[in-house]
Amino acid sequence: MSRDEATLSRLLQTLSSGDYHSGDELGQRLGISRAAVWKQLQKLGELGVELESVRGKGYRLKGGLELLERDCLWAGLSDLTRARLTELDVLSVTDSTNSQAMQRAARGQSGYVCLAEQQTAGRGRRGRTWVSPFGRNLYLSVSWGFDGGAAQLEGLSLAVGVAMCQVLEAEGVKSVGLKWPNDVLWQQRKLAGVLLEMTGDPAGACQVVVGVGLNLAMPGSPALDIEQPWADLETVCAAEHCPMPGRNALAARLIDALVGLLSSYHLEGFSAWRDDWLARDAFAGRRVVISSGARTEEGIARGVDINGALMLEQAGERILCHGGELSMRAVS
Repeated sequence: MSRDEATLSRLLQTLSSGDYHSGDELGQRLGISRAAVWKQLQKLGELGVELESVRGKGYRLKGGLELLERDCLWAGLSDLTRARLTELDVLSVTDSTNSQAMQRAARGQSGYVCLAEQQTAGRGRRGRTWVSPFGRNLYLSVSWGFDGGAAQLEGLSLAVGVAMCQVLEAEGVKSVGLKWPNDVLWQQRKLAGVLLEMTGDPAGACQVVVGVGLNLAMPGSPALDIEQPWADLETVCAAEHCPMPGRNALAARLIDALVGLLSSYHLEGFSAWRDDWLARDAFAGRRVVISSGARTEEGIARGVDINGALMLEQAGERILCHGGELSMRAVS
């Protein structure tokens, strides 16, 4: 970390309480001039951090900001998870956590976890942009090695969705659902998404990267770039009258859940997760359209099979739709 980056990090830590701090106070704390403080505050604006300034009081981050802290995350993990990890990386700004994890995966590193405060090129499925404002949501990727090739990974993105729902339900959120193949929903609005990428031998030793994005407290301005109905956990917890979990605590629970899932998935596969997925299927019995490029199929969603393929009913018969580049939407 450069000196300038370290100064910016210390400024964020100081402002994260949500209290007002004058320019003079910030300069004394950081050991820099008022002019240098102003430059650092401008950089926060470039990161998309919403800063409030009041004459006579100073500057603050309204509502405060819980920054991700590696030591706090590590302490929140179970002993078993800590034993299974090779590296826990917490970045301020990166292109995408999946890109970082894929670099490790290409070198054969399993058990690598990457989190970031902000992604400049966050990705969803089919090349879509994942809106990733600074310090407000969770962006998390895990690389994991499998010896049995891609066949062992069937249905994995669906199982990850189940694991995420279980973590949220343990926090008191009771009405989350799943949309095939990779979305976590609340009231038919997207709360979280899953992106899986693979490198290595499709028929032998390979590495999979599981990336998840979870909206926690989406600021107003970045939200304008989201092209579909969405929700964040702050809104969900307010509606369901449950406490909003801290970012570090929630991230640690997600890491525990994902590492536990990945550690045993080669033994049990999706069949062990299918009933839990079906219990949360937000589109069960609904008429849907499945699309891939210009090609579309319409029918009634009848859940998923033991491999995670969507069962689509057409004229009384069922066809299987496998993930890949397919997407699904309800017929309006």
